[in-house]
Formats: sequence, structure tokens, C-alpha cells
Amino acid sequence: MSHIDPTPGQHTYDDRPAPDPYRHERRRSTARRTALTVQTVADVAAGFLVLWIALHLLGANETNVFVAFVRDAADILSWWSQDIFTMDTEGLRVLLNHGLPALLYLAVGHGIAARLNRA
Repeated sequence: MSHIDPTPGQHTYDDRPAPDPYRHERRRSTARRTALTVQTVADVAAGFLVLWIALHLLGANETNVFVAFVRDAADILSWWSQDIFTMDTEGLRVLLNHGLPALLYLAVGHGIAARLNRA
């Protein structure tokens, strides 16, 4: 069998660049880092909400700078769920109105992270 040289400008299969063996691993590594970031943000958001619920139920001094910071952060994170539940008991109202977003942040954040880790 004779070997036929390609005409100038034509490429043979041997001229293609070799696939990058690390490309797939880099893509997976990036997906893992992104998943970890999403999961961490969701955990921190839920943590602020749960911390505020605990501080409120334990009767923390709301004029304290730290307690006020946690309350403000929790209010920002749960702005969309404020007064979904209007209970007569203040503790139960705070628990439900801040607990719901905490659960949703965890569920959505960890769900997205799981989806990214599967990719």
C-alpha cells in the first residue's frame, strides 16, 4: 500500500492536536469548586437565620451590636418571607418566618451543588 501525501492545506487525522488529558479533570474541578461555593453561601445564609431564631428565642439583648447585626442579616435574607405567618406568639412567628427561608436556602443550595457535582 502506498502512502499518499496530502496536498498543501489539507490535514490528515495525524495532524490533529492531541486531546488535552487534563481538560475533563479541570472541568470537573471547576464544577466541584462552584458547587462548594454555592453550598457554602447557602449554609452561611441558613446559619444567620438559625442563629437569629436561637438568639430571639433565648431572649438575647437586641440592643447588643452583635445581636442587632445577626437580626439585620436575618431580616435581609428573609425579606421575602416576612409575615407569611402571623402568629400571636412572637417566638413562633420568628421561628416560622425565618425558619422557612433557612430550609429553602439549604434545600436549593445543596440541590444545585449536588447537580453541579454530577456534571
